Amino acid sequence: MGKNTFDLAGREFPAVTWYTDPGLRKTYICLFMVILTSATNGYDGSMMNGLQTLPYWQNYFGNPTGSELGLLNCIMSVGSLAALPAVPYTADILGRRSGILIGCLIMIVGVVLQSVSINIQMFIAARFFIGFGVAIAHGSSPLLITELVHPQHRAIFTSIYNTMWYIGAIVAAWLTFGTLQIASNWAWRVPSIVQAFPSLLQLAFIYFVPESPRWMIAHGKEEQAHKILANAHANGDLNDEVVVLEMQEINDTLKLEKEFEGNSWAELIRTKGNRHRMIICVSAGVFSQWSGNGLVSYYLHVVLDQIGYTNPTTQALINGALTIWNAITAITMCFFVDKLGRRPLFLFSTLGMLISFTILTICSARYVIAGTHAAANGVVGMIYIYYTFYNIAWSGLLVGYTVEILPYNIRAKGMTVVWLAVDIALFFNQYVNPVALKNIAWKYYIFYCVWLVVELVVVYIFFIETKNTPLEEIAKHFDGDAAIVGGAAATDKGLALAREAGLEDTVRTASITHGEHEMQPQEKSGVVHVMNA
Repeated sequence: MGKNTFDLAGREFPAVTWYTDPGLRKTYICLFMVILTSATNGYDGSMMNGLQTLPYWQNYFGNPTGSELGLLNCIMSVGSLAALPAVPYTADILGRRSGILIGCLIMIVGVVLQSVSINIQMFIAARFFIGFGVAIAHGSSPLLITELVHPQHRAIFTSIYNTMWYIGAIVAAWLTFGTLQIASNWAWRVPSIVQAFPSLLQLAFIYFVPESPRWMIAHGKEEQAHKILANAHANGDLNDEVVVLEMQEINDTLKLEKEFEGNSWAELIRTKGNRHRMIICVSAGVFSQWSGNGLVSYYLHVVLDQIGYTNPTTQALINGALTIWNAITAITMCFFVDKLGRRPLFLFSTLGMLISFTILTICSARYVIAGTHAAANGVVGMIYIYYTFYNIAWSGLLVGYTVEILPYNIRAKGMTVVWLAVDIALFFNQYVNPVALKNIAWKYYIFYCVWLVVELVVVYIFFIETKNTPLEEIAKHFDGDAAIVGGAAATDKGLALAREAGLEDTVRTASITHGEHEMQPQEKSGVVHVMNA
């Protein structure tokens, strides 16, 4: 694919500029409301970091430390874990938009309880509800984005989704820095109340966001799906060539998946290709949280305390500046996903994290041994460098890569596996990290240095390239000749099954692609082949 074209159904089409195209411009403004789900999640992580620097929050809840502090943070992951069994069914049965709506409502209930908490038990219970709601919304949002966005922009848009975590984090970090000056419990209640704002915006605008055309087709609403695609990608032109090819490829692929594959949980590991996908999904979920970043995301104040940065204002400034730097680097890298490729970005990112985290560990050790300010400064500097490498791949591609490698029939369940891996890793981070930091301090960092080596090996072996490939056609990278793909880009197996299922559009267009111009209706090996002249 050249820089001025994009690929679809084995053909090249002129690139489109979204901000000059009325249909795309409207669609992407609407999808911005979907992206807010990730911002809500980021707000929470940064808010909890910020609240721990506020004297009024510390005093109100009895200066929690160790396992109690870990429970305060990890209970949100427990709430997310509790919601996961319902996540794929909400997205697949009720729809992607309904999943977002339900999740937002639950999050708002949690935020209200959190904001009026009178004791630590109430605060913990509220955070359980927030985690539950986030999981429901998070389980639907990236699906809607990847299934609605234009083929040319899928990689950028789906990668940007998860990087919006940092936008929420920026707001929370600087808001808690500002409320540090409030001499009352409103210093922590105000940031808590503001956490409801993204969910309220989503509730107000969610019905302006089109439903996933793939979900509509899967539920027998082809005509509505066609209109959604035409409005989103071709300014309402139902006969636009790109829209017609998309409809054909999506419609026939989903029908083939429904006819010849299932969408049960067992389908996730039934084939070699799906087992490969699950290795990537589980490892990506775990690695995105178990790479040492959990120490800074939730316990930056503890890390800074241990190297002599104990002033709350200084800690808040470091946290706020870090979130801005993270947002800049993570969002920037989203625009290079299709240019540089997923696999090279993952490898370079993980190698860079390993090197920078090892240096961070050395600097931490030197501070303890020698007590030099230079070593402390080295730790702070390496935190920024470490996150630069992390943001090259793991920030955006955690969602951007995993959601695209999953076929529609297992996409919701596969992403649930990703979130399960994330939440289990978060639970470990949030509960174990403060205990380990308290007891063995910098020596705990050595574990992550070793673990990053494991990550690098797994990425090298299992993470494959998918750049510049339309969504349905990514199956070819994992399933090879056994991939079930309909439309003009159908595989040999997809064409054979399309003949058996009587999918005339796929048979007609794919036969031409496969060079079978003269083929007539016939029966071979028990398979009835149907051609539509």
